[in-house]
Amino acid sequence: MKTQRRAPTQSLRGTTAKFKSNRTQCDIVAVARRRGGGSRYWCLEHRADATAKYGWPQSVCRAAHIATDSGQAKELSLNFYRGPVALWGAVPAVYDTTRLRPDDGIHVHARKTPKDKKEIDFTYHCLRLTGSNLPAKGVEVNAVDAIYYMVSSVFGFDTRLVRCTHCGEPHLDRDWFSVHPHHRHLCAACGRTFVDSTRGIGNPIVGLRAALGLKSQRTVRAAKTLAISQADYPGGMQVWGSNAALVWTGEGAEEEGIHVHAFKSGNTDPEHPDLDDTFSEVTIDGIKLDPVMVRLLMAQNTLPHLKDRVISLICGKCGEAVFDTGERAFTPVARRACAGCGAVVKGRGRKRKTIGNPLPAILEQLAASAPRAPQTFKLSLLPETP
Repeated sequence: MKTQRRAPTQSLRGTTAKFKSNRTQCDIVAVARRRGGGSRYWCLEHRADATAKYGWPQSVCRAAHIATDSGQAKELSLNFYRGPVALWGAVPAVYDTTRLRPDDGIHVHARKTPKDKKEIDFTYHCLRLTGSNLPAKGVEVNAVDAIYYMVSSVFGFDTRLVRCTHCGEPHLDRDWFSVHPHHRHLCAACGRTFVDSTRGIGNPIVGLRAALGLKSQRTVRAAKTLAISQADYPGGMQVWGSNAALVWTGEGAEEEGIHVHAFKSGNTDPEHPDLDDTFSEVTIDGIKLDPVMVRLLMAQNTLPHLKDRVISLICGKCGEAVFDTGERAFTPVARRACAGCGAVVKGRGRKRKTIGNPLPAILEQLAASAPRAPQTFKLSLLPETP
């Protein structure tokens, strides 16, 4: 009979067992006992689980391969840029026929005064905001915080400032937890679980917004419409759904719709597209895009636990495309009723539970007449599920 290896039995009271990895500089500590009796290990450097089978510490944590933002923050003074500043969580476009590096991080628009042109129109992976209402050292805004703030807002969830009751660090709910309010949280900073008094979704961005005195900004339907041909933009185009800014210091309303970048030249400059605007309606090569479908697919593509589950489904009885909205926009199901005829529509493929969005099939039609095949890009976000 094979003998099972026993888990480490060192005490977790008063001492902390550490395991350093020279290759990745992980800082792995024992943080708690597992239900099976072994220890649970956590990397304080990369803020990720480092527990191997049978409760042994791994040599590296599950996030060791992901680059950190330490020492690379772009400083942005809100005292210097007064008119206005806007920050968004940036993710790859749902349709991208350029050969530019896809967006991921925090997209920044900044003007010195309301009358000036944008001095900054760029995406950064980490920002340090300074200003009169902020601490002297400023407040750091992380790309992952910004991205999950976007995801939660697109699916209609308010986020709140949640602090770990053990170490006091602001808590970020990721992936599945960014769209499911809950009481019990796992702190990424110290690796211990804690229970919050209020059921909700945590995001440190809420603390920044409170410090700046920001309220929910108004949104208005974009005034412009767009009808273009891909042949007129051989440099390619990018399409995103609009999403609420995490910081918006302007007095006016934010436009809602579909944001498009398009390039006439093959030598594209990401900061100066020939077309760069938000539209209420977008038609490309005679194919009309739905702003809600674009916005939802952008957020769905961001959630790791929904990988390969968002597909285009057609009702076999009436031929109507299935569009899952509301809670079903982020909750895969095996069966749903067709909105047109009421017939049961099942998922297809290897994964039985799916989410219906007609846009992937529509984008395949656009790709047939594109100057080059659309590029795809996956964010390096780790799956987080119950």
